[in-house]
Amino acid sequence: MHDCLPAADQLLLQRAITLAEGAIGVSEPNPRVGCVIHDAQGRLAGEGHTQQAGGPHAEVMALRAAREAGIDVSGGTAWVSLEPCAHHGRTPPCADALVAAGIARVVVALHDPFPQVCGQGIARLRAAGVRVDIAPEGPVTAAARALNIGFLSRVLRGRPWVRLKVAASLDARTALPDGRSQWITGPVARADGHAWRRRAGAVLTGIGTVRDDDPRLDVREVPTLRQPRRVVLDSRFATPPTARLLSPPADVLVVGAVADAPRQAALQAAGARTLLLPGQDGRVDLPALLRQLGSEGINELHVEAGAVLNGAWLAADLVDELLVYLAPKLLGPGRDIAMLPALPSLDEARGWRFIGSDPVGVDLRLRLMRQGADAFLG
Repeated sequence: MHDCLPAADQLLLQRAITLAEGAIGVSEPNPRVGCVIHDAQGRLAGEGHTQQAGGPHAEVMALRAAREAGIDVSGGTAWVSLEPCAHHGRTPPCADALVAAGIARVVVALHDPFPQVCGQGIARLRAAGVRVDIAPEGPVTAAARALNIGFLSRVLRGRPWVRLKVAASLDARTALPDGRSQWITGPVARADGHAWRRRAGAVLTGIGTVRDDDPRLDVREVPTLRQPRRVVLDSRFATPPTARLLSPPADVLVVGAVADAPRQAALQAAGARTLLLPGQDGRVDLPALLRQLGSEGINELHVEAGAVLNGAWLAADLVDELLVYLAPKLLGPGRDIAMLPALPSLDEARGWRFIGSDPVGVDLRLRLMRQGADAFLG
């Protein structure tokens, strides 16, 4: 590892990360990876990003692009946003593909903590005589982690990264007292919200939102190659089999806390899968749900729910990131963002830090991370 990479290497790693963004909504549950390859003379030979699970990885796509362009990459350099894999999964090891192509140097933005990789990709390359340089801590590594925060969360702590999204007025109202909320924010913010849905492996809501709004919970406002799983927290399996989110094709999981065989059977007949995870007070066990979703390959969980369920997630300290759209409006009486228990003192308020603040159309998008949420990164 070099304490400092040349500026050209950093720029090309950033390009690899930008390419990796093309894998959002495509590569799950695999990480989002990008690769840039130059030939021995330093000319661009090929680029690529990870495809759908079972398809080629970023390195193979970049090598394929070079081959199709008739460019010999032997003696060349590859810049990758994540350590090349070293194991046979659905595809052969990317480290072997780089070696076979004659790549002389590989520059890596980030180690892959997946147990079957975790340094083995780098070791495999070096054993074959390939020079491997790893980016030191800095903006490039931070960007690489941010892009794959869900994958890292699932691998390192066994559960998805939880992002809770709300759209609210300046006085923190998500709807009028009667529940009407269409539309507090403008069309640009709504499309942006769908882009974040596309990023998630699963979108979650509660039975209250299903009853009140009958949402589809799919990605519509932006192009996507796949739809996230839809998860409903419904303690007594009261979701109507006619709910719009059950419309095919849909991967739907309804999670309850109290068994009800007839209702579960009706939901299963409508195409949903049901899961019983009883917790306290007749509610779903949220930590157990996160472990279950992690075991099923969900990297990022996107929560769009009402005040009660939002409050439950926040009170349990299970939300890693807040995605808040603020509209330049004042609504007065209305529904809150979250129902939280009263605090005995201000000192016990949960801490968050801003990680982004951006205008989105006429609205403002705020992103906040819970203090300590990324402690698993070390």
